[in-house]
Amino acid sequence: MKSEGLSPIVQTIAGILFPMILIFSFYVIMHGHLTPGGGFQGGAIGASAVVMLIVAFGAKNIEKKIREEKLSAFESIGGVVFIAVALLGLVMASTFMSNFLVGDIIFGKIPPFGSNLGILNSGGILPILNLAVGMKVIGGLSAVVLVMALASKEEKNDI
Repeated sequence: MKSEGLSPIVQTIAGILFPMILIFSFYVIMHGHLTPGGGFQGGAIGASAVVMLIVAFGAKNIEKKIREEKLSAFESIGGVVFIAVALLGLVMASTFMSNFLVGDIIFGKIPPFGSNLGILNSGGILPILNLAVGMKVIGGLSAVVLVMALASKEEKNDI
């Protein structure tokens, strides 16, 4: 009986590519306020890294490492962070989802007028919101694909 997953060569390459894809995902998420991209796009890239592992190693093997409950918890943390930042805007600046970090030295340096290369810490709360959305998308899409892969495996075994 053949073990689940693809060949050891594919598994090795997937293991090497996985952290690189997650780094690229984080890059797209964190630069979303400066370039095309953001939380959803970067999250979809991160979820595709998990899908690559599911294809390479098999759904059962990945389920042992990444439980669906952990992915759901990761997604929930992203939602809580998003709502917390929105409510902090209400508390700090009396407006829901106010960009209260703009002008702050760490998170909200105001860029100079005219063309510039983009200053990463010029977004205020936007990078934090992008990160929260990225967490929701990575957790949600990965959980959906993992559950679908496990369900299709069980369906094939029933036939």
